[in-house]
Amino acid sequence: MIIKDKVIQTIQKNKLIEKGDKIVLGVSGGPDSMAMLNILNEIKEDMKIEIFVAHINHMIREEAIDDEKYVQNYCAKHNIEFYAKRINVKEIANNNKIGTEEAGRNVRYAFFEEIKNKTNSNKIAIAHNKNDKIETIIMNLLRGSGLSGLKGIEPIRDNKYIRPLIDCERDEIENYCKENSLNPRIDKTNLENDYTRNKIRNIVIPYIKQEFNPNIIETINRLSCVATDESDFIEKQAREIFTDILIEQTKSQIVLDLNKFNTQHIVIKNRLILYVIKEIMGSTQGISKIHIDDIIKLCNNNIGNKFLTPNKNIKILVKNKKIYFISQRRVEEY
Repeated sequence: MIIKDKVIQTIQKNKLIEKGDKIVLGVSGGPDSMAMLNILNEIKEDMKIEIFVAHINHMIREEAIDDEKYVQNYCAKHNIEFYAKRINVKEIANNNKIGTEEAGRNVRYAFFEEIKNKTNSNKIAIAHNKNDKIETIIMNLLRGSGLSGLKGIEPIRDNKYIRPLIDCERDEIENYCKENSLNPRIDKTNLENDYTRNKIRNIVIPYIKQEFNPNIIETINRLSCVATDESDFIEKQAREIFTDILIEQTKSQIVLDLNKFNTQHIVIKNRLILYVIKEIMGSTQGISKIHIDDIIKLCNNNIGNKFLTPNKNIKILVKNKKIYFISQRRVEEY
């Protein structure tokens, strides 16, 4: 199957795009994002959609300005609205005491949201591919992830972040770029093994391919599909139980019935905790298996006025036969 047809199939199978959608494409100028841009540009009229391009210059590499001009020129040639922003990611990382990878991701997504609002768009397209998905799964395994970590990168998140290339392997994408003379920009930092993802991409996966399984990408992808189906089923069950044991819910606090929570299966308890934290904080970033185990232990002990703070953003308190999940903005009230 040619890559364009595969992308269309992914879009249809996962309902990524509907007639009338206005989509912001995050385009770095690399092979993945340029393939995505070229394909969506080719099918936009048939699908009756509008596309806009957002490009972030992280100001880390000297050649980044050439990447920006390259994407801008493509957009000018094809009459596509182009938006760019230059921002010193290293400075932001240092000021916020976070890694440059995390800072770069935060900056990109904030800019994509900005352009989404500016263009009155309803979706944001990210050029993650199947290799990225498998690399993420391996990273999750190394961190001790549970079943949800085996899902990797999903085709659609929050009904607005879509990934049309998620079923395409990197080799397919690079071949597509050659066949269509796109001449994408190459980020040389991807070849450096300073980050965990790069080590997995450049060392771990090639070693597994050579020594154990040349089809490791597809093998792990099949595992991911099974994990996704099972995780989605557990999520559905957890949401139904959440409704039953919920006592109170506001933007900054969720209160559950302690006794009802304690009667649940351990798998449901795990998922309920993650679900509630995501409801309050918008993310479960920084919450690991050990935090979940500690919360369950706190609930089992059923000792009043005991609490945990798994990270700086949330507090879990057991009081009056209730479990309070509280945004730290409300901690002082307790």
